[in-house]
Amino acid sequence: MGWLQQVFYFVLVLGVLITFHEFGHFWVARRCDVRVLRFSIGFGPALLRWRDRRGTEFVVAALPLGGYVKMLDEREGEVPPAELQHAFNQRPVGQRIATVAAGPLANFLLAILAYWIVFLHGVQGVAPVVAEVVPGSVAAAAGVRPGQEIVAVDDGATPTVQALGERLVRRLGDSGLLRLRVREPDSNVILELDAELARWDLDPDAPDPIGDLGLVLFRPKAPAVAAVIEPGSPAEQAGLRVGDRILAADGAGIDDWEAWVAHVRDRPERTILLVIERAGQRLELAVTPRRVTANGQVYGQVGMAAEGVEWPAEYRREVRYGPAAALARAAATTWDNSAMILASIGKMLVGDISVRHLSGPITIAKVAGASAEYGVVPLLQFMALLSVSLGVLNLLPIPVLDGGHLMYYGVEAVRGKPLSEQVQELGYRIGLSLVIGLMVLALYNDVLRL
Repeated sequence: MGWLQQVFYFVLVLGVLITFHEFGHFWVARRCDVRVLRFSIGFGPALLRWRDRRGTEFVVAALPLGGYVKMLDEREGEVPPAELQHAFNQRPVGQRIATVAAGPLANFLLAILAYWIVFLHGVQGVAPVVAEVVPGSVAAAAGVRPGQEIVAVDDGATPTVQALGERLVRRLGDSGLLRLRVREPDSNVILELDAELARWDLDPDAPDPIGDLGLVLFRPKAPAVAAVIEPGSPAEQAGLRVGDRILAADGAGIDDWEAWVAHVRDRPERTILLVIERAGQRLELAVTPRRVTANGQVYGQVGMAAEGVEWPAEYRREVRYGPAAALARAAATTWDNSAMILASIGKMLVGDISVRHLSGPITIAKVAGASAEYGVVPLLQFMALLSVSLGVLNLLPIPVLDGGHLMYYGVEAVRGKPLSEQVQELGYRIGLSLVIGLMVLALYNDVLRL
């Protein structure tokens, strides 16, 4: 997917999330009889601008990295005496708390809605059946064997590979026992196995929780037949065509696509002698893989791709719910993901997992684009997770965030009067420094991943 499409889906996803968040503030402010001066999606020069009958200005701005709802407030300018009753700072503290909390709450409701649609539609995937166990790995020590299907992690069901990955991510940074439930091959016998974790973390540049445990899951083998030849690639220059089957490379037989890819990756800029089959005839060719460097690794690449392979029916899984059950599942998933994100933040603060897992706008754009390539359901799942993240992060007790405002209003509710302007101003400066620092770190991580 090109970068223009990635930018499009980034703007689409972020725009929906920001709109819901700010609409939460806007809707509750109106219910509390607060005058809203401006509802802006984005920052910078206005691309679109209009007013409603109550005088609120609606703006769609050029930089889609946030938004705001500006309310009548004595702290931001002079308010005519006749309008004081509609000023935000003059409303009871309970109404101010409700108005501020409505933004993150709207993000949680959006996540529930997206997950509800996903679970109504049905989640498709493939069963996590073990093909290999890496000797000396965590999984090997736990007693996992090839052929077993992992059906649960820590009492959480794992009907698909995606579900298994999601359950494992929750244990990042942990030490102690990881409980696996596995089904024996061609049987209904379920075994419980315990894997030992020790401050388990992943490579932020190539996170693979399943592989990091030492598990290689089953996937059907693709034949070594070229389905795509990249124009101008070493494969095209060597004379390879779509439909060619690789029979042997440097005298070694090639049984499937993975064997061919492994042979190429190990030989950057080294000529490979091929035996291929084309239209029933055997031909001999020579191809020299180009040298590619990524994530500190050097490997060969010839510019070919294989066709997708149909999964056997016994490995395919689909999870589908009725309307009420889907809603309950959506709410539970939103709650679980909120807890997971909050726990991950805590683990980063104490150093149990690396801060390099933080991602910024570049990574969000890439993941949004990749999710859209797989279809509407993966895009909705990504949007829901990002909406939960936005809700949780905004509730952190950091001044300038919604959580910081709620902290101030909570203190005011207990004391019966607000904190002094000097204390609040100091808090805002500290909070702004923290937020800017996190944004810079996330963007730095993004650049490293490029």
